[in-house]
Amino acid sequence: MASGDSVLASPPETERALELWLQHAAGFILLEDVRGYARGRIDPALDPVARAAAEKAIDDAVFGLMEVIDGFPAPLQNDRYRAALRMAVDLVDREADRTRVQINLAGGDGMAMGYHGWLAGDFGETPIVAGGQP
Repeated sequence: MASGDSVLASPPETERALELWLQHAAGFILLEDVRGYARGRIDPALDPVARAAAEKAIDDAVFGLMEVIDGFPAPLQNDRYRAALRMAVDLVDREADRTRVQINLAGGDGMAMGYHGWLAGDFGETPIVAGGQP
């Protein structure tokens, strides 16, 4: 299921809770839309051992993406320039048609740290989607 098939829950009001909630929302989106996409393309005819290897490879690649988002390893650079990826999560107020909050995920609590909890279905204290966890 893609993240767009879910309904976003109401965000918390306090600044710190909102910051964490948005980071968990980013994790939810990446797991649903990147990990879910790749898992959905595994050949259903694979034997269980091959399927497990494919699923592990997907999880390892997504974890690698989380590390890149966090800024690890060091970016591509020379003495003068640096080329680095940046990923942000925005909370957009659709009624006002404006971004309410934007968080650069590299400055957050750590996408790679959150990843293992997200794999276990832990997306924090405040639900990300309407109807409960995640």
